Amino acid sequence: MNIFKTTVVPLLLFGVLDIFGQSKKPISPPLVSHIFTADPSAHVFNGKIYIYPSHDIESPTAQNDDGGLFDMKDYHILSMDSPQSQTKDNGVALAINDVPWVGRQLWAPDAAFKNGTYYLYFPAKDKEDIFRIGVATSKNPVGPFKAEKEPIKGSYSIDPCVFKDKDGSFYIYFGGIWGGQLHRWNKNTYQANAKYPKKGEQARLPRIAKLSADMKSFSEEVKEVKILDENGNLFLEDNNDKRFFEAAWVHTYKGKYYFSYSTGDTHNICYAIGDSPYGPFTYKGIVLKPVSGWTNHHSIVEFKGKWYIYYHDTLISNKTHLRNIKVAELNYNPDGSIQTIDVKE
Repeated sequence: MNIFKTTVVPLLLFGVLDIFGQSKKPISPPLVSHIFTADPSAHVFNGKIYIYPSHDIESPTAQNDDGGLFDMKDYHILSMDSPQSQTKDNGVALAINDVPWVGRQLWAPDAAFKNGTYYLYFPAKDKEDIFRIGVATSKNPVGPFKAEKEPIKGSYSIDPCVFKDKDGSFYIYFGGIWGGQLHRWNKNTYQANAKYPKKGEQARLPRIAKLSADMKSFSEEVKEVKILDENGNLFLEDNNDKRFFEAAWVHTYKGKYYFSYSTGDTHNICYAIGDSPYGPFTYKGIVLKPVSGWTNHHSIVEFKGKWYIYYHDTLISNKTHLRNIKVAELNYNPDGSIQTIDVKE
């Protein structure tokens, strides 16, 4: 049964806790505090903002390099009348026991809407402990969602991002190295013993596929998304303050495609710009500087003429695996570049 709940974080928490050091305070409070949430994918549906996040929990799983401590069991969808309004928790929209193919770990999801149906895309490990991407549907943006019996054929890794282009086509981006297993995939073939990339090697690239009309399958072979430096070269693993790690997000602004992503172990949210949903994308700079906690994952959305970035940190728990979602306004310069945000002041 869904439990509808609205949470306002006490102002005392927002102004007093100083886990960032150097007497810096966060610029915005958590959106909810009764549960831990992360990896927010925000969308505007029917004039409201709906956020599709991960639901962090305490887990007995030991912490390891594969992210086993992030042992999520379900999804709660949040909604807001505006970025400044209170946030509503609409209860459990999909649980791990509702998905026949899943073994464990419901990680960062995304959502899309087409022809009266809402689609929830989610990564999870299958019974062989390999990350795949599943899809579930609902007539309501907050669910409950009914999952397909099998993951999307040809899908792998984590962090799906679904983008609708101006011609109505939908594309899905995905990928995350390390715990997200992207480094184990070569030419769309799984290599269980593949090693993490070394310095001097080409950095691993995110993936893209166009979705079929039914929104439940790929209409083409999965391709790599090229992220280039200012000289047109692919980044090496050494460029870990700029190269892709995880958390792809795509939006458009003034006719250009913006591909933003997390650098992972250097904790930046960077962005690159291109002329096609397939790229290539040329690196332009940092959207969001590091937050408290190891991970950094975001989404960018326009609402009534203004732009916002949804992100997470660990203000409430000060634990990497127990995060909380936040929102901040995002601004562009006249040339289309994004003004870098520091969420600590």
